[in-house]
Amino acid sequence: MPIIAPLELESPCLFAGFPGDIPCFATVDGRVHSPAWHEAVPVAQGGLTAIALSAAGDYLFTGGEDGTVRCLNFPPAARADTAPEPRLVAHIKGKWIDCLAAAPQGGSFAFSCGRRLYFGTAARHGQPPIAGEMPPLRQWQLERSAEGLDFAAKGLRLAVARYNGVSLYWPELDAPPQKLEWKGAHIGVTFSPDRRYIITIMQENALHGWRLEDGGHLRMSGYPAKVKSLSWSFRGRYLATSGAPAAILWPFIGKDGPMNKTPIELGTRGDSMVVCVACHPQQDIVAIGYADGMILLARFADMSERVLRRSTQGAITCLNWDKAGRRLAFGTEFGAAGLVNPDEEIYHQK
Repeated sequence: MPIIAPLELESPCLFAGFPGDIPCFATVDGRVHSPAWHEAVPVAQGGLTAIALSAAGDYLFTGGEDGTVRCLNFPPAARADTAPEPRLVAHIKGKWIDCLAAAPQGGSFAFSCGRRLYFGTAARHGQPPIAGEMPPLRQWQLERSAEGLDFAAKGLRLAVARYNGVSLYWPELDAPPQKLEWKGAHIGVTFSPDRRYIITIMQENALHGWRLEDGGHLRMSGYPAKVKSLSWSFRGRYLATSGAPAAILWPFIGKDGPMNKTPIELGTRGDSMVVCVACHPQQDIVAIGYADGMILLARFADMSERVLRRSTQGAITCLNWDKAGRRLAFGTEFGAAGLVNPDEEIYHQK
């Protein structure tokens, strides 16, 4: 059986992951917790509204109802038992942070407040931010409020989901955004790892996408519920999604991506919906979180399954693997959280 190290938090869990390879959990009451620290780190007064971790794992950004963006830096030499000091990197008075994204590396970040988009870099010449000093921010006036942000794999482009489409910004350049149009409300966005596609979550229980090389449209529909979670497989060949009684994995293989192809369905259940997905960082395996608190591990090739956490109160709200793919962090809507160490057998069984 998998080993579970439980953690009881006092508020719903918004983030569970491994900045600096340290297990961390952020709760909506505005604190970041870790079993390795003596006490939680406060990052937002009034409540946490958004959080983003860089792909390199060295910067964790938080946004709050108090209009602040703070940065926790996790350099390679950091002590696991010492909590980093949260640095204030932006403060928009009288607003709260709607959306937040971290660049893959380098300490850059973007966030939105209403119809304003901001971009900054927490690090100076590769060094951590200085206490009491906020970086300069670039800003843009948006025609529509941002509903989702995502950086491309190299961090040079920023996608902004909005009503009727997506706008692509080059935040380091003085260039107008590229606009991708499709009628409807787009409430989330992700770049494919190879930067060929942009996929958005629609308000209407569907996904929409664009093939950037020629502007071709992709339509992925048929969900019985709204998609809330997306995760790319480690080679970028599949996009795992929630929103159904199974994890739906769309194939992005060949020129046309998922068009005219049948998705893989993993972890099908008749009594609970999938609400969270997290693909393994090194293998074609996905962790699946359900509305009843169950966590299941499923393999793409033979659809084999392993229960990691049994059903209990509270939907899974967040799932993330460490870089080695040996530990899985989870959090729930009722504040239950923890770490799962799956059995080795799941990785090697035939």
